[in-house]
Amino acid sequence: MDVIEAKKRVRAEIDRLAPTLIEVSHEIHANPELNFEEHFAHEMLTGVLTDEGLSVEQGAYDMPTAFDARVGTEGPTIAVCCEYDALPGIGHACGHNIIAAAGLGAGLAAATVAEALGGRLAILGTPAEEGGGGKEFMIRRGAFDDVDAAMMVHPADHDLRWMQTIAIHTVDVLYEGQAAHAAAAPHKGRNALDAAVLGYNNVAALRQHIRPEERIHGIFTDAGEKPNIVPERAAANWYVRSRNMESLEPLKQRVVDCLEAGAQAAGCNMKHRWNDPPFLDMIDNTPLLDLYCANAGEVGRVVHEPNPMSVVAGSTDMGNVSYAVPAIHPMIKVAPTGCAIHTPDFATHARAESGDEAIIDGALSMALTIVDLWANAEAMQSVRGAFEETQ
Repeated sequence: MDVIEAKKRVRAEIDRLAPTLIEVSHEIHANPELNFEEHFAHEMLTGVLTDEGLSVEQGAYDMPTAFDARVGTEGPTIAVCCEYDALPGIGHACGHNIIAAAGLGAGLAAATVAEALGGRLAILGTPAEEGGGGKEFMIRRGAFDDVDAAMMVHPADHDLRWMQTIAIHTVDVLYEGQAAHAAAAPHKGRNALDAAVLGYNNVAALRQHIRPEERIHGIFTDAGEKPNIVPERAAANWYVRSRNMESLEPLKQRVVDCLEAGAQAAGCNMKHRWNDPPFLDMIDNTPLLDLYCANAGEVGRVVHEPNPMSVVAGSTDMGNVSYAVPAIHPMIKVAPTGCAIHTPDFATHARAESGDEAIIDGALSMALTIVDLWANAEAMQSVRGAFEETQ
């Protein structure tokens, strides 16, 4: 089978699957699940894969909501990553229902030509992108050991070649003081909430003196029981982000110093724990990205390089994948320009007609890119070569 015939078949398969993919997206959107709890999405996605004749490992890699479906017996292995966890309170405000459906469609369409083109395919269900780091655990447990390239698309308010991804490490902080009656004997207390607030204010001052691309943000997760009891316990969760892990390490120490100073000032003790895993920055593979953008153009989307008015910044465990294998993480337009991800408005657009269009276009763009990698040995070699230069 030549490339033209393979791409024609892939297009026809996406057309056939379109109603199913949109239904999958809408159902996942209507049933948002937090990280590592995506049982509805896991069952729905693996059910479609099974119905389409693929063999699926459910609960893969020691994670109940991960899955792995493989097709093909020889040739380069291309992985399509599906994300499907939601955010607390605002549901699919990151559009993971679209990521899941587009990845599903790309994988199913490419599967129809895998044997004919001499390629192998992995459709990977990767849970807990919103802080849990499911992809990193899958890397450690072998999911990407024989993968030659990996891809996914992420919803945004622009079609962009990449997202400005920065490394992140999260930390849980516990302050311990001494309870006392806040009116009768306040002098006997040591206020853990004061320690947390002072630490918060220290970090707020630190924010003036960090690099432009660095970010620090936190919330209180425990602030005491009742106003007339001096809080003996307070807790917070902090996100610390920087360009990469090398620049992140010293920033992490500066943040801990700020938080510990709050504890010392309030006469309290502080414990902290950096959560595993950290998310690495994303290294988008240029030759692979060029293929995707060319195919997106054939589909009818013009994919731009980010500029100061269109950049989307954040962190993703797809960055960890990009350190393990050649990978891309382009953005696909779902919402009107200026509509930011992680907002209720974006969640609305993720189930709208524009979101449905992104599913079909994203699935087709990725499937056509997979065909190019299987059909053109030089293209695959360029992808590998660019990856090796980053190591």
